[in-house]
Amino acid sequence: MPPPRQPLARLLVTRRMTAAAEAAISAEFDATFRDSTTPLTEAEATAALAHHDAIMPTLGDGFTAAAFAAAPPRARVLGNFGAGFNHIDLAAAAEAGVVVTNTPEVVTDATADIALTLILMTARRAGEGERLVRAGRWKGWHPTQMLGMHVTGRTVGIIGMGRIGQAIARRCHGGFAMQVLFHNRRGVAGLGFPARQVPLPELLASSDIVVLAVPGGAETRHLIRADQLAAMQPHAILINIARGDVVDEAALIAALDAGQIAGAGLVVYEREPLVPDTLRARDDVVLLPHLGTAAEEVRTAMALRALENLRAVRDGRDPPDRVA
Repeated sequence: MPPPRQPLARLLVTRRMTAAAEAAISAEFDATFRDSTTPLTEAEATAALAHHDAIMPTLGDGFTAAAFAAAPPRARVLGNFGAGFNHIDLAAAAEAGVVVTNTPEVVTDATADIALTLILMTARRAGEGERLVRAGRWKGWHPTQMLGMHVTGRTVGIIGMGRIGQAIARRCHGGFAMQVLFHNRRGVAGLGFPARQVPLPELLASSDIVVLAVPGGAETRHLIRADQLAAMQPHAILINIARGDVVDEAALIAALDAGQIAGAGLVVYEREPLVPDTLRARDDVVLLPHLGTAAEEVRTAMALRALENLRAVRDGRDPPDRVA
């Protein structure tokens, strides 16, 4: 019979955290904070699994099936920093006996706020306008300058009606009197505001603003392809706050070139951090870095939520946010 596994002690945090978060983590674990802003490679993930009892990974870290299979891991838990966990092979983690958790809820409002930021910036051509002023090319106001979409009273279609999708819908309905359509794999009840669940083709054809709020993963990769973009209205805009590969980026560029849609607002990218030159050159696309949760109190709350999951596993309790 194998000896019992030792209590969690050595923790690797794969990115630096806020000062408050690092203090709280260091008070609970023998923590190493990796001093890099780039994701772990698959080889680095393998080494991390072999040398640490627990890991706090985040976006892009290479916890693939091969990383888990390289050797029996010492690590017992991956307390992911973030709601999305498509950088972790959950089946391989389960096979290796490694618990995986995430940080839902604490990211909801901040991510929804970024969605509204992108909606307004894209619809009202704010990015284009700011570049015009900064370049010294603005020649003054006139009645037909930079006409955009008036968002109040429009129809928003939200693809993915989980916590974040619902938070976006509440803001759109309550703040801008928008009509809300949504598409979701399962039925959603008790929203507290008027909304209609419809098939995806109907949502795309009927919405002035289409917002992607689905989880990442194989099931949603390239959910929005050429056919879906062609189904949208020519004046409509596409907003992606989900994962970059939910949208076929080449198809998006082609749709914009063809005038099939009026614009896009993106905070995530298919090959992040690479952004195609053809997107960066366009005035009808708003491009933000991946900052959906980039507020200090939110990032601290995310770290503390991940820490609570790690602490639960250490203390022999079921972690509150277990995903595998």
